[in-house]
Parts: sequence; structure tokens; C-alpha cells
Amino acid sequence: MAVLAVSLTVPAWAGDSAGDAALKGVLQKRLLVTDIRDIQLGPPSAGPFPGVSSRTVTLVNPEAPGQKAEIEIFSDAAGKNIIIAQHFAVVDSAHPWEQADVKLLHLDDHATLGPPTAPVTIIEFGDFECPYCARAFSEIETLVNNIYKDRVHLIWKNFPLNVHPWAEQAAVAAECAREQNPATFWGFARDLYRDQTEITPQNLRTHIDSYISSLGLDPKGMNACILGKTAEDRVQQDVKDAQAIHLGSTPTFIINGTPVVGLPSSKIFDFVITAKLQEHSAAK
Repeated sequence: MAVLAVSLTVPAWAGDSAGDAALKGVLQKRLLVTDIRDIQLGPPSAGPFPGVSSRTVTLVNPEAPGQKAEIEIFSDAAGKNIIIAQHFAVVDSAHPWEQADVKLLHLDDHATLGPPTAPVTIIEFGDFECPYCARAFSEIETLVNNIYKDRVHLIWKNFPLNVHPWAEQAAVAAECAREQNPATFWGFARDLYRDQTEITPQNLRTHIDSYISSLGLDPKGMNACILGKTAEDRVQQDVKDAQAIHLGSTPTFIINGTPVVGLPSSKIFDFVITAKLQEHSAAK
């Protein structure tokens, strides 16, 4: 469970029961707490500045009895904006989800799963040398292909980190596989993640050649692509896109604009996706 330091310019309703429920709803979405009952609000008290009150918010972990985190919030009397100090973000209580500017992202000509008309779009930034990405891969495929079939559209973007010596070349090879036959990308990615602990910079090409053979790809075409610039340029554009929206780690999932960073539990995925589906239905 994430431990966040939060300060708030909390609304005037913060001290009554209806106001507390509204505040909990805002915090639930901003902090990605799957069960609103795991958020406990302390009573308001005098804050550090005139006209500002403070209160303690306790986040409990139902999977570890006795484990909890406390964050302090500050509010004024007017209040409709929430400021999360750790992220230096101002949060409008009417729009509590954290939002990435997806307009900055190049999303055409990428590997995808699920229909493009689906109400929820997930943009995954992944790194083939990242252990958490490997663990998330099968889960996100299951979400798209089974649990939320036809309701989620997944777009893959490469984000090979500098600390991973073979990740960029693996991303280029996977892009080359997609260029030659888009249907093979996910199998190529699955093979890279399966063999992740065995791959080194020295034997990466041997593994790539075995995937080319098993997936029925043309070796000459793949070699020309890997040595060329098109796939490499696309990988570099993905990295620039990640930097443009201030991403720093993998995996990161952008779910209808809301970043979910790291390896979230299935409960977090379900919470965010279900909420986004409900918002889509309500907007009709």
C-alpha cells in the first residue's frame, strides 16, 4: 500500500458526514484505494495558517491487519481543490483522478489488443528486461482478452530503461516482428518475458533468432529491420513520449488518462477499470 504525504485545501463540507463521504470518494480515486472503507478520517483541528484546518487520514491495509499509514490533510473553508503535496498537484474534487496528457503521446502504428472502439483504453509503457513488467504481462492480457473482453483497448509503448543493457535491442526486435506480422508481436513479447532471466546482452540475438524461427518470421526481413532505423526510431519516440508525461518507471499503465504505476494488484486494475466503465456509461 502506497504511503503518501497529502495536503489539501479541503472543501467546507469536510467536517460533516455527507462531506466526509465526498472527501473519501475523492481520496479513494486519487490514492487508488480499492475499498473506501479502508480510508478513515480524523476530526478537523486548527491548521498552521489562519483559516486553514488540518486532519489526519488513516489508510488501512485489509490484507495485513494492524498495518496502516497516516497522512495529514489541510483545508480552507471555501474549498473545492485538493493539493497533494508529494506530487505537487492541485486536485479538483470534482475530477479526482490523476490525469496524464495523452495528447502528447504518439499512439498510431503500435501493437494493440482489444477493439479500438472500447470505452476504456489502456496505454502500457513496458520494458522487456523489467521483472515487474514480466509479471504484469499475463495479467494485462487476461484483463483485455477475458475479464473485460471488448470493453478494453490496450496500446503497447516501449520504455526501455537505461539501467537495462539489452532492453532497447529487444524492443527494436519486437517492433520488427510487429512490422512484419502484427499478430506475432504478443508472442514475441511473451517469449522475451519467459526467457528474461536467461537473456544477456551476449546471447540476446540467439534468443531473438529462435523466436523468429518459432513464430514463422522471415529471417532476412527481420535482420534488415533490426539493422535499420525505422523500428529504432519508433522505440526512441516511445521513450520521448514517456518522458513528455514524466514517467520514470515500468510498468506504467495509463487507463483512460489515469496513470497506474508499478505492478498493481488485480484489485487496483479492477477498481480503476470498473470506475472508468461506470463513468463512460454515466456520460452517455
